[in-house]
Amino acid sequence: MAKTPSPTPITAEPELKRVMGPGLLLLFIIGDILGTGIYALTGTIAREVGGMVWLPFLIAFAVALMTAFAYLELVTKYPSAGGAAVFTHKAFGIGFLTFMVAFTVMASGITSSATASRAFAENFMKGFGLETSDWAINLLGIGFILLVMGINLYGVAESVKANVVLTIIELTGLLIVIFVGFLAMAHGRADFSRVMMFETAEDKSWFLAISAATSVAFFAMVGFEDSVNMAEETKDPSRIFPRIMLTGLMITGIIYVLVSMTAVAIVPVGQLTETGATPLLTVVEMGAPGLPFAAIFPFISMFAVANTALINMMMASRLLYGMAKQGVLPAVFGRVLPGRRTPWVSILFTTGLAVLLITFVGQVAQLGGTTALLLLAVFTLTNVAVLVLRKDTVEHDHFHAPTWIPVVAGACTFYLVGPWTGRALEQFWIAGILVALGAVLGVITLLVNRRLNRPTEISDPALLDEPGVRN
Repeated sequence: MAKTPSPTPITAEPELKRVMGPGLLLLFIIGDILGTGIYALTGTIAREVGGMVWLPFLIAFAVALMTAFAYLELVTKYPSAGGAAVFTHKAFGIGFLTFMVAFTVMASGITSSATASRAFAENFMKGFGLETSDWAINLLGIGFILLVMGINLYGVAESVKANVVLTIIELTGLLIVIFVGFLAMAHGRADFSRVMMFETAEDKSWFLAISAATSVAFFAMVGFEDSVNMAEETKDPSRIFPRIMLTGLMITGIIYVLVSMTAVAIVPVGQLTETGATPLLTVVEMGAPGLPFAAIFPFISMFAVANTALINMMMASRLLYGMAKQGVLPAVFGRVLPGRRTPWVSILFTTGLAVLLITFVGQVAQLGGTTALLLLAVFTLTNVAVLVLRKDTVEHDHFHAPTWIPVVAGACTFYLVGPWTGRALEQFWIAGILVALGAVLGVITLLVNRRLNRPTEISDPALLDEPGVRN
């Protein structure tokens, strides 16, 4: 009879240094939300609702804001690094569900990176005046994701200072679009009456068209939840987090509405829907002809989406590594590159999935929609978890969301997940294949662990951290 291995002693680790005050935390949250969504998907959303492209962004903002209340209650109640996987584990205590939530977040990081890679390729070709074609965009997108893999293998430590610089670049690009809107209005090149014109190419009802557009626009709002992973490095998180997260969401929501209104006021809807992954570049070119904004804007967009890809691929590979160390994925994913100390098998695996998505899916709208689909499912569980955990009391004061907010938010996120929104079925296939892959890997590991008489439950879900899902 095989002996049961004795548990490995746990070595006490020092706490993380609390260095983030309100200012740095605000920049982190804004930078985490800004990114590929608004830069690449404005035209896609306009295809669904015409000139009222701002409305899906506004609704997505409202749903994200309500969901943020659930995250605020949980992060101030349990101020430690983690995220949806940890909250799910605390609420339901089911190891396999915790694993699937973590794997779903990992999968959303890969689809987000694939989205960013294709957007990077389109902006690169526009920036250097190259002729665009599907094969060239795919090839450049794959080359970019391989470059990200090389950086990831070499070892990148994301710092708050780097995040501040990238946030300023991303924010500058969107402020340029708004400024161009004012210039265009002053010179009679903008027609703001178009922002109230509803039209849809597929003759859908207004409710179905707005639902479909909102399910895509939500991709632009994800990222706010990543700040919960900075709880252990924030000064007085129970007091600071609520005010700063809500402020960050308000700022980005206002920017998104202004940018989307500017886009349809300057570019006719029919033309905006044909701009691919570079809608805002077209806005700048038509709104401020002769000014240098159009020359630099593709490169600003490249910085914005490149950061999205890098952070998400780092997150995805580290999540796989963490799950392997927990024994809920094959141990091979826990292998580390000597010298560089990076999880090379996990990096190669996640890069391979991203390459397949770029090659066989390609379209930014489908990849971004799949990312939103996966995260909306996670948000639904989080909204339920906050209600389940009401029975769990803690000694310190914490943020308490009004009960109706997670109830309404959970209903909204659940609705936006379903096929009744008019979401493309291809997104469900992509998400289903990725989640099924995770389930197969989880079951294989479970069977192997049982045969070797190893523990099969997640003992420390905090290792299933989500250090940076960005849009």
